[in-house]
Amino acid sequence: MKEQLRIFIIEDNATMREGLELVVHRLGHQVEPFECAEPALNALKSNPADVIISDYRLPGMDGLTLLEKVKASQPACEVIVITAFGSVDLAVHAMQKGAADFITKPFSPDELTVKLERLAERLRQRRELENLQEQNLYLRREEESQFNFGEIIGQSPPMQEVFRMLQKVAPTDSSVIIYGESGTGKELVARAIHKNSNRATGPFIRVNCGALTETLLESELFGHEKGAFTGALKRKLGRFELAHRGSIFLDEIGDISPALQIKLLRVLQEKEFERVGGEETVNVDVRVIAATHRNLKEEVTAGRFREDLYYRLHIVPINLPPLRQRTDDLPVLVNHFLQRLGHELRKLNLKIEPLALEMMKSYHWPGNVRELENVLERAAVLCEAEHITVADLPPLVKDRSAVFQLPSENLDLNQTLEEVERALIERAMSRAHGVKAEAARLLGIKATTLLYKLEKLGMGEKA
Repeated sequence: MKEQLRIFIIEDNATMREGLELVVHRLGHQVEPFECAEPALNALKSNPADVIISDYRLPGMDGLTLLEKVKASQPACEVIVITAFGSVDLAVHAMQKGAADFITKPFSPDELTVKLERLAERLRQRRELENLQEQNLYLRREEESQFNFGEIIGQSPPMQEVFRMLQKVAPTDSSVIIYGESGTGKELVARAIHKNSNRATGPFIRVNCGALTETLLESELFGHEKGAFTGALKRKLGRFELAHRGSIFLDEIGDISPALQIKLLRVLQEKEFERVGGEETVNVDVRVIAATHRNLKEEVTAGRFREDLYYRLHIVPINLPPLRQRTDDLPVLVNHFLQRLGHELRKLNLKIEPLALEMMKSYHWPGNVRELENVLERAAVLCEAEHITVADLPPLVKDRSAVFQLPSENLDLNQTLEEVERALIERAMSRAHGVKAEAARLLGIKATTLLYKLEKLGMGEKA
């Protein structure tokens, strides 16, 4: 489909003006005719045009003066100047002042059509380029902001302490060790440190030390020479070389072997190493950020981790709390993930019902923030009407949650369970505005089961 343009025609000769209008209309563009320049300039202020076709000789302001004023106020607007026969010098002068094209009287409709179509294609390409530039700028900003401190979500005291540590350590070149359970966001913190350091323009290289065998990990970290082992068909640069003048993130560093611990210690101390199968010493300038779910001090005591390497890494320790220790952050995290998922899934009004959020607060989240994100994505995909309910949560979250407080004394199990059941049903009925089918859906049970429970608890008339 052709792009429709908005075109101003400025021509004091009525016959010529009407002929120009007819050509523009046939091409499918919008057109506004004017007899002179001043009204067109006024109209341009409130309703910009894509193209202006103007005669050079006009009453009052001539075409060149009009061209200068248009380019001064709206540089993107293209101008075609109509000149009399033999006015080549005038046409060249107009082009020098920014005219997109010129046409000499007399001219045929076909000649004007060709010029307009050529100009329309140029404008289309320009807009596509501008859109791409805008998208690239947006993506760059997204990439730059993706790992800044503001994207590490949390308002709880433990997370505020993490933020304070990040602000202090990021501008330095000191080694950092990040402690935290799986799924707490250790890589997110590592990237934030890099992005806010003086190495931000350099590479950020990640290695999962726990996912590779000792031989493969050595080759990944330090590279290898051609023929170093079977399958080494050419020289390969290691991750430390790739991270030169940047940062390297060694995830699960507590899992590396004693032999590799020695080589890693040398890199930290001397900033040098040799590739596997090679004799050339490679010098690197790399900041090391490590992470582990293990207690490295206990690993040192048990003899599984070198003490000298421990102290080299343990210059600045950062402890990431598990999600169960910062449940105050759960609503903020949920809102953050729902906003992102809403855009990805084209569910822009994605919300979570209070009852479902209460249930999520009671869950212990062994997989931490990563598990929370996965649970929300599953629920967002399955939910109807862009509202996540209890029924949309996975069974594990529902089965291991409790939305009540146990009494401090005189605990009667049957009575307590009945009170909890009654409270949940009352909340669901309130949320569903008394519609039993909707309340059953919120509770994740069949409508017949809800009717039975209402009768059993004496809530039938009340409901």
